[in-house]
Amino acid sequence: MAKQPIRVAVTGAAGNIGYALLFRIASGAMLGPDQPVILQLLEIPVEGPQKALKGVAMELEDCAFPLLQDMVLTGEPDVAFKDANWCLLVGSKPRGPGMERADLLKDNGKIFIAQGQSIDKVAADDARIAVVGNPCNTNCMIAASQAKRLPADRFTAMVRLDENRGRNQLAKKAGVPVTDVADLFIYGNHSPTMFADFTHAKIGGKAVTDVITDRAWLDNEYLPAVGKRGAAIIDARGASSAASAAGALIDHVRDLVTPGAIHSVAVKSEGRYGFDPNVWAGMPVRTTSPGSFEVITSYEMDDFAKSKIKITNDELLGERDTVKDMLA
Repeated sequence: MAKQPIRVAVTGAAGNIGYALLFRIASGAMLGPDQPVILQLLEIPVEGPQKALKGVAMELEDCAFPLLQDMVLTGEPDVAFKDANWCLLVGSKPRGPGMERADLLKDNGKIFIAQGQSIDKVAADDARIAVVGNPCNTNCMIAASQAKRLPADRFTAMVRLDENRGRNQLAKKAGVPVTDVADLFIYGNHSPTMFADFTHAKIGGKAVTDVITDRAWLDNEYLPAVGKRGAAIIDARGASSAASAAGALIDHVRDLVTPGAIHSVAVKSEGRYGFDPNVWAGMPVRTTSPGSFEVITSYEMDDFAKSKIKITNDELLGERDTVKDMLA
């Protein structure tokens, strides 16, 4: 018997990440090669973005994807999130020239308050939310704070791009395929303060520090390179990461619907790994059933790791303090 279609809402759908994302969702890369989808696409309700959204939809139609059963194009959150099973919150206001981070947090906070309220009101009972729009950890916390019906563990933020970046850089340094790198998890904020925990990671089944013996490189070059990779890409191509962010979101959701998958996700910390209980922080999770997960709490952190986690936790607390008046 054919599967029922899954409704996937995507915000900022005509933007650069959205454009790189939608074709992969429609092809089955995210939810599986036999899972029909309905795309519910949200853009700013003004002529330019809405016209661009129509163009993206025309291209999706022209691909004749067998799994794409229907599309909804809208500028209204309540329409985009209606009965949605997955809500991918990609759109956010970018930081402009001379803009303070606090102003960015507050401007985006208004967007994610409205979207959190709409999702809680009209999305499907099994709705899951993945936040990509930056600053994604705090935006996720804001959206989740508006929910009365949906529990906090339905709201996740994406640190998978950092995990993918970190795994690839370890593989390059060791001269091995990226598939040889395992158990690299991202702790904390999706920002340069995040901690790519190489101390528990493996290369070819061996501890990273046994394969890459240059500890100074790991501490002083590798960690900053992963943390500042986004800025390096902006410097190189004149625009922020789009295709790689879309690819990471595909990975994020695909692993969250694959029981047994172990991966990095930003979730409500509940005090684990030394984080404040009420911030959303990256940490390792194991998917238990499609859309549900458990945090892996068995990793013992040494003083070096604890010092890194404190830095990123302090940043998350600072962001929360900036938007505290917005939290329901």
